[in-house]
Amino acid sequence: MAYCNPSSDQKLDEMASMEVGSDKDVKVHVFSSSSELIEKLHEKWSPVKKKPYPAMYSSVFGGIILDPAMMVIPIDDHMVHRGHGVFDTAVILDGYLYELDAHLDRFLRSASKARITLPFPRSTLLSILVQLTAASQCKEGTLRYWLSAGPGNFLLSPAKCPTSAFYAVVIADVVSQCKNGVKVITSTIPMKAPQFATMKNVNYLPNVLSIMEAEDKGAYASIWVDDDGFIAEGPNVNVAFITNDKELIFPSFDRILSGCTAKRLLELAPKLVKQGRLKSVKTANLTVMEAKGAAEIMYIGSTLPILPIIMWDEQPIGDGKVGELTMALSDLLWHDMVAGPNTHRICVPY
Repeated sequence: MAYCNPSSDQKLDEMASMEVGSDKDVKVHVFSSSSELIEKLHEKWSPVKKKPYPAMYSSVFGGIILDPAMMVIPIDDHMVHRGHGVFDTAVILDGYLYELDAHLDRFLRSASKARITLPFPRSTLLSILVQLTAASQCKEGTLRYWLSAGPGNFLLSPAKCPTSAFYAVVIADVVSQCKNGVKVITSTIPMKAPQFATMKNVNYLPNVLSIMEAEDKGAYASIWVDDDGFIAEGPNVNVAFITNDKELIFPSFDRILSGCTAKRLLELAPKLVKQGRLKSVKTANLTVMEAKGAAEIMYIGSTLPILPIIMWDEQPIGDGKVGELTMALSDLLWHDMVAGPNTHRICVPY
C-alpha cells in the first residue's frame, strides 16, 4: 500500500509551478507558409558540404528525393506512432549492391509476418532500390529500406490506412574489414520473443537498450542469451564461435533473426574445411559456458562484415587476441563482397 506524504506532494507541486512559470516567456513560432518552413528545414543542411544521405525514395511522394531537407515521412505513418513496419539493408561497395536479393527476400518474409501488404511487386521494389542507388551516385555505403503499414490516422489498427508505404535511403559511409577486436557483455535486457526476433521489424527498443547497457560498461556491444540458456545473437548482428577443435558454430536461427551475411558465410566457410584449417561448419545450440570456452568469437553483420570479439564479461577469449581463423573467414567474406559472383552482387548503372 502506498502512503501519501503531504510535504513531498507540496514540494512537487511547487517545482511543477516553477517549471511552468519559467516557460511563460516562451513563444512558440507558427510557420505561416510552407515556403517559410522549407527555408527552416534547409538551414540545417546548407552548411553541410558532403551530404551523408545523398538520395531517398518515398512512395508517398512517388519518387526519388535528392534534397536531404525534404527526406521526411508523415507523422501519422503507423511505422512512426505504432511501430508497424519492417526494414532491411544492403551494402554498397565499389558500385555494387551486395546480397540485395537475399536481403529483399528476407524483407518480404518480414512484411508477411507483420501483415503488411506490398505497394508494388518484388520486381518493382528491386528496380526502385537499384535506381535510387544510381541516382545517389554513392559508390560506398549502405542502402536501407522500410515498409510501413502506411500513413492515414493515429489509430491502432491499420485497417483505414489507404495503402502501405515504401521508403528507402542511401547512406554514404566507409565500408571496410574490421581487424581489431572488441569487448562485449552478456545483456541483461530481455530479448524479443521468437515471433518478433525472427522478423526484421522497427521495434528496436530492446536492441537500443542492450547496446546502451554495453556502452555504459565500456564494451562495444552485447550478446543475448535466450530463456533456455542458449546463445542467441547480438543487438543487431549474429555471433559465431570457433571451438578449440576448430569447429565453426553458429547459433540456430529458429529463434533469432536469420542473418543474410551469416548465411552467406555458412556457404563460404567450407572452403576452409577443404583446406584443413577448419574441422566443420554447422549451426547448433551453445550454452554460455561452452561459448565462453571458444577459441575465437566474432560478430557477423552486413556492415561489419566480421568483427572479432576478444573479451566477454571481462574474460579473455582464447589468448585475448584476434584469431587467425576469424581473419581467414573475414578475408573469405570480403573477397566475396569485392569480387564475388554476379549472383550475389548487382552492378549499379550510375
